[in-house]
Amino acid sequence: MGNTQKKGPGHGEGGGPHSQPGTPGHKRSHGNNTANSKEVQGKSPAVNGTLPAGKSQDEPQGSGTAGASCNLDAPCGALPLPLARLKNEGNLLFKNGQFGDALEKYTQAIDGCLEAGIDSPEDLCVLYSNRAACYLKDGNSTDCIQDCTRALELRPFSLKPLLRRAMAYETLERYRKAYVDYKTVLQIDVSVQAAHDSVHRITKMLIEQDGPDWREKLPEIPMVPLSAQQHRKDEPSAEVLEARAARAQQEKTRKAEARFTLLKQEGNDLVKSGQFQGAADKYSECLAIKPNECVIYTNRALCYLKLEGFTEAKQDCDSALQIEPNNKKAFYRRALAHKGLKDYLSASTDLQEVLQLDPNVQEAEQELETVTNLLRESLLANSQG
Repeated sequence: MGNTQKKGPGHGEGGGPHSQPGTPGHKRSHGNNTANSKEVQGKSPAVNGTLPAGKSQDEPQGSGTAGASCNLDAPCGALPLPLARLKNEGNLLFKNGQFGDALEKYTQAIDGCLEAGIDSPEDLCVLYSNRAACYLKDGNSTDCIQDCTRALELRPFSLKPLLRRAMAYETLERYRKAYVDYKTVLQIDVSVQAAHDSVHRITKMLIEQDGPDWREKLPEIPMVPLSAQQHRKDEPSAEVLEARAARAQQEKTRKAEARFTLLKQEGNDLVKSGQFQGAADKYSECLAIKPNECVIYTNRALCYLKLEGFTEAKQDCDSALQIEPNNKKAFYRRALAHKGLKDYLSASTDLQEVLQLDPNVQEAEQELETVTNLLRESLLANSQG
């Protein structure tokens, strides 16, 4: 499964996430930890084990409800009271923005669980996920990913570890793995707007990074079992469906534009190397995506001229002139096609159009002189015949 792979010990900023058994957690620098260690302005010190606490979207799991008192001695699942208190202290410190100190508390609680052999995957999953949130706030994406992966090994398809791991992957510019985790989050709960926004953002980056075949380079996206999916009974509103359709259309347009640009560049490169048939094929693919691009018709007409496909070149120039009636290249290349088809009178007419649009096109002047001579010779030959 994509979200339960084992990873070796992380080597993120400030060392690994484990402390030695029996120690009060690993001591390490946490960026602006000095500031974090101070009481947040407006908060009162804990009195008798309680302190008013608010609820934010980033706060750790199991941290109580908004507006409730944070009872440091409140029970936490199957955790013994000393370990439950460590977790509650960590939650309180996290809410106060003291992420480094919260990390220490979660580490002590995790180590205590492991030393005591406590068999409670759900509680350990929450502790690892909460410590991952601290790592993420601290800018240590590597250890965040490691803790999220441990949490997911204990409880596959847990929403918060998946979302935090996705954010850490994105921070490390590991966009393929981030994309897979965000998509997995949306299988669990389609209402997570942050995951929707991230998927759209990362999709654009992956197209730029991996080209039009970016999906083929993704790791496998796991199938979330029905038992792990949330909000399955909620029917999306008309506004949500309309927004999804609009996003899908935008995504389709972005993909088409990216592929068009790639094919056009490939065609141009083939022209420069003299591979005109290959270039013509690339331009044909471009026109299948955007059939009203004048420059693609004139580019393909050039290829057909080089391949002596004069009829096809003329047709492409006709199409270009329907889109841009004063396109000099289209008139000039159609004149060359007429010349190849021995229709010297039409060639002369198109060259005169070019010179009316721009009298300084020397190639048109030279071709007009050549075509005029060929027309004269043709008329003379016909009269003698």
